[in-house]
Amino acid sequence: MARLSLNKVEKTYPNGFKAVHGVDLEVRDGEFMVFVGPSGCAKSTLLRMIAGLESITAGELRIGDKTVNSLAPKERGIAMVFQNYALYPHMKVYDNLAFGLKLAKTPPAELDRRVRHAARLLEMEHLLDRYPKQLSGGQAQRVAVGRAIVKKPDVFLFDEPLSNLDAKLRAAMRVRLTELHRTLRESDQPATTVYVTHDQVEAMTMGERICVLKDGVIQQVDTPTALYERPANAFVAGFIGSPEMNLLPARLEATDNGLTVQLGGTRLRLPAARVAALGGLAQRADGAVTLGLRPEHLTLAPRPHGDSEPLAARLRFSEHMGSEVYLHVDLGDLVLTARIPAEQALPLQGLQRGDPVTLHAQMSAAHLFDADTGVSLLA
Repeated sequence: MARLSLNKVEKTYPNGFKAVHGVDLEVRDGEFMVFVGPSGCAKSTLLRMIAGLESITAGELRIGDKTVNSLAPKERGIAMVFQNYALYPHMKVYDNLAFGLKLAKTPPAELDRRVRHAARLLEMEHLLDRYPKQLSGGQAQRVAVGRAIVKKPDVFLFDEPLSNLDAKLRAAMRVRLTELHRTLRESDQPATTVYVTHDQVEAMTMGERICVLKDGVIQQVDTPTALYERPANAFVAGFIGSPEMNLLPARLEATDNGLTVQLGGTRLRLPAARVAALGGLAQRADGAVTLGLRPEHLTLAPRPHGDSEPLAARLRFSEHMGSEVYLHVDLGDLVLTARIPAEQALPLQGLQRGDPVTLHAQMSAAHLFDADTGVSLLA
């Protein structure tokens, strides 16, 4: 396989619209990298530039040791799996898998070996004699993946390949693709992979690293855990996680007892570790900030470690999700969401909209962002 490098890559269309702004990124050899972001963030455009389906306005794109800016897609050593599968309807599954190899004049014995190897990897040997119209959505997607595998490319590119599947099948295919990547790596065929999705659950469960994009600009590149626990800015904090992080306008204030966050009419004390993480910014005690609290860090009972601050709120509505309950509450003019284990939410049964609810904010897990730029203030 090969390392994929993007150096100050840009895309500007003839009408002057700049879709990609100086992207610098390195995808390691054999890595599973996910591009994620909202619609219109240029993640698919960036993928198509890597594939050679979109021209590069400026910057350098390298696959392995080779600059590929001016190379045709077939010369780049890539294989792409599209959202709509792009199978030939008049060909059986075997012939769909073999088509690219036939064009490359692969010897028949080698062609057959590769096709049957891909079919075994994807558990679809029993489908080889079927036509695409006889396949389910998940089966068709496996054929599309198999067609990429038989090419033995340097880089695999996936453009929202699961978006046409229902929720249950999408979850199953996430597992299958992740296991396939691991299997190829363990068999000394490491598959450098770039996977585009708008679904942050897909990104978090599949990616070894995730590249979060907004308006053609990289916001942060890191592991799923690091993105969740240490977001670089308010956009990443709000985009990664479900339910999304509560992002609330607030102010830092100095008191005799230390540093607090004023949230509406409520003052929340910052633990010493969070004050230390602010560094010199702790002196800016009159500054407007955005307070970030993940829903699971709002609880019905205070934590035993003394880092919980009470919030007197009123119930807006609740969502029962089986093992947990999402509580939506009003704190003055602010709306917050808490994620509570179902067994701990039993005391809330019978409450109506507007009834008082006391939540406890775990301030040792609180995030603080600059109110203007959205950049994280915590070191």
